Amino acid sequence: MVPKEARERYERLKESINRYRRAYHVYDREEIPESARDSLMRELTQLEAQYPSLISPDSPTQRVAGRPLSKFKKVRHKAAQWSFNDAFSPDEVREFDARVKRFLVDAGIRAEPTYVCELKIDGLKVVLEYEKGLLKTAATRGDGVFGEDVTHNIRTIESVPLSLSRPVDIVAEGEVWMSSKNLEALNKAQEKAGKPSYANPRNVAAGSIRQLDPKIAARRMLDVFIYDVARTSEQFPPTQLEELEYLRGLGFKVNPHHALAQDIEQCVDFWETWRKKGRHQEYWIDGIVIKVNERRFEEALGYTGKAPRFAVAFKFPAEQVTTIVEDIVFQVGRTGVITPVAHLEPVSVAGTTVSRATLHNEDEIRRLDVRVGDTVILQKAGDVIPDIVKVLPELRPTYSKPFTWPSRISECGGDGRIERVPGHAAWRCVDLASFAVNRRRFHNFVGKSALDIEGLGKKTIDQLLEEGLIQHFDDIFTLEEGDVSPLEGFADVSAKKLIDAIAAARKPELSRVLVGLSIPHVGEETALLLAQTFRTIDAVGKAGEEKLNAIDGVGGIVARSVHQWFADTSNRALVERLKKHLTIKAPPKEKAGSLPLFGKTYVITGTLSSLSRGEAKAKLRALGAHAADSVSARTTAVIAGENAGSKLDKARALGIAVLTEDALKKLIS
Repeated sequence: MVPKEARERYERLKESINRYRRAYHVYDREEIPESARDSLMRELTQLEAQYPSLISPDSPTQRVAGRPLSKFKKVRHKAAQWSFNDAFSPDEVREFDARVKRFLVDAGIRAEPTYVCELKIDGLKVVLEYEKGLLKTAATRGDGVFGEDVTHNIRTIESVPLSLSRPVDIVAEGEVWMSSKNLEALNKAQEKAGKPSYANPRNVAAGSIRQLDPKIAARRMLDVFIYDVARTSEQFPPTQLEELEYLRGLGFKVNPHHALAQDIEQCVDFWETWRKKGRHQEYWIDGIVIKVNERRFEEALGYTGKAPRFAVAFKFPAEQVTTIVEDIVFQVGRTGVITPVAHLEPVSVAGTTVSRATLHNEDEIRRLDVRVGDTVILQKAGDVIPDIVKVLPELRPTYSKPFTWPSRISECGGDGRIERVPGHAAWRCVDLASFAVNRRRFHNFVGKSALDIEGLGKKTIDQLLEEGLIQHFDDIFTLEEGDVSPLEGFADVSAKKLIDAIAAARKPELSRVLVGLSIPHVGEETALLLAQTFRTIDAVGKAGEEKLNAIDGVGGIVARSVHQWFADTSNRALVERLKKHLTIKAPPKEKAGSLPLFGKTYVITGTLSSLSRGEAKAKLRALGAHAADSVSARTTAVIAGENAGSKLDKARALGIAVLTEDALKKLIS
């Protein structure tokens, strides 16, 4: 018995995947990212595993995607074309290894297989047939049986040999791709001609090969890597590693980045290495392919209905996946601004499992028309908070209703009233003294970018507030061991450590104090500019709006916010009380102009492995540089870590230099 909800979900998933796959493989339209399609496919596969009676002949799991376009001559492949099964984690690859070994044992083979790891190029598969060493036909994969004859376009690719080094009859398979550099040049030409830009090189490669006029393909400067022999009139090489050398010997271009692995753990190591540096190649890579090296083992393993048993595509962590919105809740920030947050069905994206995504504001919810129960595309780049970028309305449950923005939120205290910030899309609490807002401010005050008091985390702050032990920031510095030790989780030793940590934080830098005060629009960069300009907190407080606005990098909105904050008598009183407990340090007096990176601006995107983003920014600032959060024409260079996101794309579009983490280390050493 299959529950009605499961059956309805299955039919909707099947219809959606078929439509997206048809648009992608047949018409070269990427309506949703490949990683999102993979995510939908995995959900479909899991449903079929749970309810096998659901499986139908037209399920996307039962066939190879794509059919030839009618405008091209159809070519029947002499060797069936398969697609690989996918793996998305090291554990899934280890399961593949276990299946291979079990199958070989069942076939009476006791020897251990080795593997060859190759890069999975994100391009368009092409099947090349040669007779007596001369190129006869080139075809797309199509549906695996019939492809499209694209010989006239493939002949324009210089890396495809028109004749081989000897007169062999062979069917070889490979991937057509376009370099990032050529894509950038093509998009500049498109913009100049008033035409839309191309999203990625895979789409351009596919579209170029499917042009009727070979001159268009020739102008695109495509390239190709050949990686497999489907048929040959000569003796087959005994291993996959030797097969790659065999292809190279015939005159085919073979990707040099492949490796022999003695066991599956070496395959995982190869994947980890290329997951980190794959984005810095001239071609796009979306994973690696792992193949059993020994041909006799490949022949024993054979094929399933759609894929070889001896190989698997090990995909890199997706940056865009699908998941379901379980609820929409509200988070009250340190300045009273309200942020809607989507609670999600947990999903792995960019290598981490997430269950929350920011929806930013009311306007964003309306633009997306996101509702509880919706299937959405989730995006995560680097260590940026995940975003919902698209709703898939065809998968929307029948019970869903448009989301209604509330007029009151209990966390705002009192009657819970909220108001829209004039001129902005944000809403905020009317009562800015509510417990929720105050708690957020305290979390910020003791946080890493502010006073950074070790051991004074969010849980401890909440306990101190709930017990009434602190009401204002300066109360923290009046705490004694006896105040803290009765709290849950605090023994006498822990209490002493916390009091010692508070004492050690009594000499903060001015910029850290300014961050900790929760002045609207004042983050780390602005606080540093204010500290370098005015040098004391009294001077900042006395500065007029005009003088604040004159600082390069501050601007009118920030200047008004700082001036208004210090104009408030309760805020001025707080500063005076803090001064009784703190020795606030001014920035070093070294002239900025003498520092080696003075006048330069850097933006960090993605995850750094050797140090945190905050540490990297601090080191750049110490050398006189400006560590900005957004890319602009004034940016000197972008430092790209692992899983770099849209900032890297913008830098490339603007022609801004991109530095690796190793280059950053040399810069700050």
